[in-house]
Amino acid sequence: MIYFRPVENNVDVYDTEGKKAETITLPYIFSLPVRKDLIRRAFLSSLTKSIQPKGRDPMAGKRTSAKSMGIGLGIARVPRIAGGEAALAPNTVGGRLAFPPTLDERIEERINFKEKRLAIASALSACSIPELVKARGHKFTSSSLPLVVADEVTGLNKSKQIEDFLRKLGVGEDLDRVREGKRVRPGKGKMRGRRYKIPRGPLIVVHDHSAPLKRAAENLPGVDVISAKLLSVIHLAPGGSPGRLTIFTKSSLKILEERLKEVVIAP
Repeated sequence: MIYFRPVENNVDVYDTEGKKAETITLPYIFSLPVRKDLIRRAFLSSLTKSIQPKGRDPMAGKRTSAKSMGIGLGIARVPRIAGGEAALAPNTVGGRLAFPPTLDERIEERINFKEKRLAIASALSACSIPELVKARGHKFTSSSLPLVVADEVTGLNKSKQIEDFLRKLGVGEDLDRVREGKRVRPGKGKMRGRRYKIPRGPLIVVHDHSAPLKRAAENLPGVDVISAKLLSVIHLAPGGSPGRLTIFTKSSLKILEERLKEVVIAP
């Protein structure tokens, strides 16, 4: 729980033509201090939850008829199968692993539920600081952050319409940066379904997860669309670095304020 003196912060709301429609006051969560250490922990916690634990069958390498032939034959006393090939014993050709991976290792980075919510609020606050957003490499022309748009924007159902709208908002340079930054991944990952590495572009937070905007924005490289109910540090701070260029719909701010209302106590 954090007690603080709220700072009134007004932002403009833009319509589908990229023109100013009204002015609103940001929720208190955007005035929280940025806790980079907490954001990093929450990111690692969410990332490690998706890692599949790797283990071995207890009988792996032991399903064999190999047995030792004893001493006095002038050969090593390792277990052998018919034909003289060594098996079963570790450090031999065809033998079992001496120390195979086990499921006992704790992979997940654990974090308290309240700390996780505070990290989300802190990451939201970082999205309103132009210095942090520019430090991540994003390019934009707007003088105030975050960018807030009208709810009607979620009705756009063509990729071309969304791209034109983003350029009217002043984030067209960021779209070009993503396209120019696409490169081939080094190493064997090219053969495993992840041939290209694409930089992170703008994040659009909507109030309706089934909005046409989500489907249409999939064709724009680097652009992600996420519902306010599902928003996490993974989306707001890729790689654990806060300050992603984020665009909110007007109604999504109300959902976030209600979702994170217990993080802060407003006077």
